[in-house]
Amino acid sequence: MLTIDLTAEDLTRLRVAARPDPMWDVVLSLHLLQNRQAALAFDPWRRQVRARVVEAGLTRTVAALARLAPWASYFPDFLTPTPVDLGRGSATPVEVAVDRVASTPRRRLARELAVTFPAGAPAWVRRVARGEAEAMRWLAGALRRYHDVAVAPYATATGAAVAADQEARAGALRGGGVQGLMGSFDPLLRRVDDGTWAGRYPVTRALPLRGRPLTVIPSMFCVLAPVALADESLEPTLVFPVEPLPGWLTRAERPDGQRPPVAHLIGPTRARVLEVLDVARTTTGLARVLGLTPATASRHATVLREAGLVASERQGNRVLHTRTRLGDALLAGHLG
Repeated sequence: MLTIDLTAEDLTRLRVAARPDPMWDVVLSLHLLQNRQAALAFDPWRRQVRARVVEAGLTRTVAALARLAPWASYFPDFLTPTPVDLGRGSATPVEVAVDRVASTPRRRLARELAVTFPAGAPAWVRRVARGEAEAMRWLAGALRRYHDVAVAPYATATGAAVAADQEARAGALRGGGVQGLMGSFDPLLRRVDDGTWAGRYPVTRALPLRGRPLTVIPSMFCVLAPVALADESLEPTLVFPVEPLPGWLTRAERPDGQRPPVAHLIGPTRARVLEVLDVARTTTGLARVLGLTPATASRHATVLREAGLVASERQGNRVLHTRTRLGDALLAGHLG
């Protein structure tokens, strides 16, 4: 059981992320590949992802990642850094999240991987634990490639599930304030007495806030119970399950060559660009997911931006692209 003491002041500091987090989705989806939880909802996804992993030649890579992020009571916290931006409609792009993982301080790598491998780690894990440059480049590349085959193809489905969940939470907030919002997490997390909330968890532990804000992150790949960071010194974070919507695999199961309806209007490639921009992506990330050159990806993003379907924002030397509400409506076929 997990217990959290939430004072009235703590509740005012509560932060709920507007979108899924790429690294939490990576880790939790790796767990789903290691177990049979939520078989009815996720067995078709498991079959699809395993086939993609084989096709992409990533079998050994994914097996290695699964060892780094085991389905167990403990997995390393450094694999799930706190999202950079929790504002409305924002998300930490996978490239930024992966870079943050790869730049984890060596002392932390060594400490957390020692807990993950108490009987001793294999040589390649020891290289990661030492923060060796080549090992960290491998880890960054492995995480990106896994995300591209197991998470990115389902971005539309995960985004839709989170949006539906957000609408329900917003209704609870409007109807009952912050207490109503917290009550909407029942039975995953329920109030057991004045100021104390408890939820299902694989081990018995508390999540102390110590005056720090609690960050709540939705994930469709989180099932049955919330998940929290193990290290209590880190920013308090709680990931909670979001139910996939009925028929969420329909688009992913579309036969090869069959296009979404919007493709007849804007073309198949730009329709695919819209599909994968549920999550903010850089031009390079967009190109990688779609198998395009960066120049081609940039050109499509520009056309969609000029049509009001995509929003682009420069952050340093990166340009982040996201789908607008108009783009959402067009992709969903709600314009008319």
